[in-house]
Amino acid sequence: MDIVDDGQAVGYLRELAGQQGLDVVAGAVRRSSSRFCLGVEHGDYNGTELFGVGTDRFIWMSYKPNGSDRVRIYSGNFPDDGVVEFTLGNVPEPKSVHESWARFPYGVDYVLHREGMKLDKGFDAVLYGNIPGGGMSRSASLSLNLILSMLDVNGIAVEDQFKIVDLAQAVENDYIGSPCGQLDQIMILFAKEGMGTHYNPKAQSIDYVPLGEGATDFRIVGLDTGTVRGGLEKSTYKIRRAECDKLVELAKAAGFDITCLADIKDERLYGKVLAEFEESHPDLCDRMTYIYKAQKRFYEMMDAWKAGDIETVGAIFREDGFGLRDEYKISGDELETMCDIVRRVDGTLGERMLGGGDKGASGALVRADSVDAVKAAVDSEYPKRQPDYADKYAVHVCRTVDGMKVF
Repeated sequence: MDIVDDGQAVGYLRELAGQQGLDVVAGAVRRSSSRFCLGVEHGDYNGTELFGVGTDRFIWMSYKPNGSDRVRIYSGNFPDDGVVEFTLGNVPEPKSVHESWARFPYGVDYVLHREGMKLDKGFDAVLYGNIPGGGMSRSASLSLNLILSMLDVNGIAVEDQFKIVDLAQAVENDYIGSPCGQLDQIMILFAKEGMGTHYNPKAQSIDYVPLGEGATDFRIVGLDTGTVRGGLEKSTYKIRRAECDKLVELAKAAGFDITCLADIKDERLYGKVLAEFEESHPDLCDRMTYIYKAQKRFYEMMDAWKAGDIETVGAIFREDGFGLRDEYKISGDELETMCDIVRRVDGTLGERMLGGGDKGASGALVRADSVDAVKAAVDSEYPKRQPDYADKYAVHVCRTVDGMKVF
C-alpha cells in the first residue's frame, strides 16, 4: 500500500478496521514520525550530544475506547498476525515473544503496569506505517505511538516528556530485549517541523535550532536497501555497545576518571587512553576513536547548520559515515553500496549508513535539483550490484516534520 498523506492513511485505517470488525469510527488518529540523525549516530549510549530532525515517514494509528478492559489491535503491515487481543495487565512474560510485532503492544502494557499506572480502559485500534524497516527508527516510533495512545485512552497525563522517552526505551530494553539507547525516541518525540533538535544529555535539555538563512535548497533522502535486519539484540549493535562499555570499565580500572566514552573529549586524555590500550585492545580503541572524532565533528556540524552552510553539514555527514564504516565497523555491504552509488552523483552533499547498522537504510543530503539524478542512479546501479534486493529497495525523499501529531 503506497500511503503518501494523512488523508489516504485515515481512509486506509478505516478500511482495515471494517475488515477486521474493529470500531474506530470517530476515534483519534495519532501519527508518529521517523527520524534522521545528523550526529552522533551511536552516540546516545556513549553519552554524546545528539542532533537530528523528524522526517515524514510515519506510523498512523487510529484508536477508540471499546468500553472493556481488553485491547484489540491490528497492523496493516503484518496482516498474518491478525488482530492482537489481550486483557490489560495480562500479557506474556518479557522476552518470550520473538517473531510477532505483538511484542510491542504487549511490552507497552507490561512497562506501564510495572510503573504503577492504572490501566483499566481498553480500546480498538488499527495502524499502518511506511517507515523503512531499519535506520529511520520504526520501532521507537511504534513504541511512542502505543504508549501515548494507551495513556490517552486511560486519561493519564505524564508531564515530564523524558519520562515518556524512558518508558519507550524500557519497552525495547526490558520487554523485547533490544539494547537500544534513547537517540531514536528523543529525536522523534521532540521533533519540530523545520527545526533541528539538539539534545544535551548532561543538562537533559532540548534546544531547537533553525537552519541558517541562505542555505542551499536540499532534501533529506532515505535509501532503503530492501534488506531486513533482525532486532538490535541480534545485530552488531549489541556487540559494539558491549565493546564501548568494556573499554570504559577498563579505563576506569586503570585510573581514568570517565563514566562513558563521551568523556574522552580532550586530546591529551584521548592520547593517554589510546597509549594504555592500543596494543592490548585495538578494536576497542577504534570504537573510542570514532566517538572522539565524531564529537569534534558534531560541534563543527552544529556551527555549519546554524550558519546555513549545508555543504559543510553534508561533508561532515559523509566523514562520519567513513568513521562508522572503518572505525566503528557497524555498516553493511548493502548500506555501503547505496552510499557508493549516490556519492558519485553531482549534488550529493553527504551520505552514510543510518541507525543500528548491518542492514536497513542509508541516508543522504542532496541538493534539491539533484534528487532526480540520485533516484536514477540508484534505479540503474543498485539492482545490478545487489540483485537479491532488486525489487525491494526504495528511495524516500523526506521533509522535516513534527514528531507527534493527533488529529
